[in-house]
Amino acid sequence: MSALKQPTLRVVAIIAEGVPESDAKQLISYARANNKVIIGPATVGGVQAGAFKIGDTAGTIDNIIQCKLYRPGSVGFVSKSGGMSNELYNTIARVTDGIYEGIAIGGDVFPGSTLSDHILRFNNIPQVKMMVVLGELGGSDEYSLVEALKQGKVQKPVVAWVSGTCARLFKSEVQFGHAGAKSGGELESAQSKNQALRDAGAVVPTSFEALESVIKETFEKLVEEGNIPPVPEVTPPPIPEDLNTAIKSGKVRAP
Repeated sequence: MSALKQPTLRVVAIIAEGVPESDAKQLISYARANNKVIIGPATVGGVQAGAFKIGDTAGTIDNIIQCKLYRPGSVGFVSKSGGMSNELYNTIARVTDGIYEGIAIGGDVFPGSTLSDHILRFNNIPQVKMMVVLGELGGSDEYSLVEALKQGKVQKPVVAWVSGTCARLFKSEVQFGHAGAKSGGELESAQSKNQALRDAGAVVPTSFEALESVIKETFEKLVEEGNIPPVPEVTPPPIPEDLNTAIKSGKVRAP
């Protein structure tokens, strides 16, 4: 709350897990009333490729290099899960020119900013040519994105997948790792959300395994249509080798 009250700060990332829901609601209410943005709670943060990262997103330096996060690409990415955002940065870098910006909104029931908040923001960033969304079962956040698509508020291609289709295999209600990932009624199921997104015009694969190829197809189509100019490749600075690894490989020794 102290950070939100600072007039010079516009975006606050709350990495902490287990924030009481009443506290989260107060923070969200204050942020919205004062034109501030909260990423989280329970988030790993976000990254703008080639610029900066907030929180501990994107993993190790080696992973940042592997995922081409040292220079901007053309894809805007948003997910609930932080761990899965790292996986998707890698997937997206393999089949496209990489991420322009990536955000994990966190897995709590009341996120400070929603999937659709960031998709609508990406829609207004000229450098972002397509969006990838990774949702999950539980709650109704994905339906605000469905409404935005139906109302024509999003003009760029959206590739989406909602995880948690396996919940139907269990006989009772399942609580997954995130507080918000609870298999409630039929509307909150991953299958219903995926179908709603598909009906609203998003590109939705048949499974998580097929997500990579669908991202690739959507990106290549945009390239063919001339909507994505080639991104100039940048050579990242050489990364010093980890000391323990260097000692093991016999490259260095203690004096």
